[in-house]
Amino acid sequence: MKTLRSLYATAAAASMLAVALPASAQQLSIATGGTGGVYYPIGGGFAEMINNHIEGAQATAEVTGASVENMGLIMRGDADLALALADTVYQAYTGTDDFEGRQVENIRALASVYPNAVQLVTLAESDIESIADLAGKRVSVGAPGSGTELNARALLEANGISYSDFTPQRLNFNETADAIRDGDIDAGFWSVGPPTSSILNLAATRDIRLIGLSDEEVANAREEEEVFAPYKLAAGMYDGMDEAVQTLGIPNVLVVNSDMDEELAYQLTQLLFENTDELIAVHPAANDTTIEFTMESTPVPLHPGALRYFEEVGAEIPDRLRP
Repeated sequence: MKTLRSLYATAAAASMLAVALPASAQQLSIATGGTGGVYYPIGGGFAEMINNHIEGAQATAEVTGASVENMGLIMRGDADLALALADTVYQAYTGTDDFEGRQVENIRALASVYPNAVQLVTLAESDIESIADLAGKRVSVGAPGSGTELNARALLEANGISYSDFTPQRLNFNETADAIRDGDIDAGFWSVGPPTSSILNLAATRDIRLIGLSDEEVANAREEEEVFAPYKLAAGMYDGMDEAVQTLGIPNVLVVNSDMDEELAYQLTQLLFENTDELIAVHPAANDTTIEFTMESTPVPLHPGALRYFEEVGAEIPDRLRP
């Protein structure tokens, strides 16, 4: 991946000399998620990159309710860039599922940045060994308006489990970790790039266990959501995690409004892929920020400015990514 990325950069033969931006693009808001997840550090890291490399632009990462809320922020022009789960982005763009009757047609992608992993956490002393064991328990399904809740519900419903089978709690990542630690809930879902700080902090204070999915449960979920893919959480990712755990992965997409200035979108895409090491230094999830991953995983068309960058570096662009 590193070699290919460097070849793309060489092919681009483009310096990061700034181009004057339109006045409307000077102050950029990046919609992320809660402070206990990966969106906020990734968004903050990219904001710093923008401030350091794109003359005339100043960016700020904003704490939000994550994926679903972020689609509305982009639609209304209340955020310039946003991170969101691929299934949420696709549903918003097509007006399906949770976005039925409120389609967000003006979403365009700059890149797919890294994959999320659905992580179901409980205390090591818990009797929960599988998703079937959630019956009758108190379970956090993620913050209201988050991609975590969309993923949790899709996974559970695909395997015959509904919210009526347990007591759902809608908590953000930090609240979920605190509630598990304090015994206020029995388990909680995260859909986030691993490792995530809130689970790391929980594992440092309590013995935890991550609940794996069977091959059948993964297959059922993939029938429900096309963007789901098999994913293994590596052994040792969290304290006390001695073996790899099978779960599901979902790409995270960096999106903008279709009205964004083309030159700005071009510069943002170029910045992301030609200075990826700066983002990796902020969070290891950015090791997956490659042109190949974007071409394989992005669920909606690219912004014309992003498309221009990928054409310049010789990427093989699928027809589905062309507006």
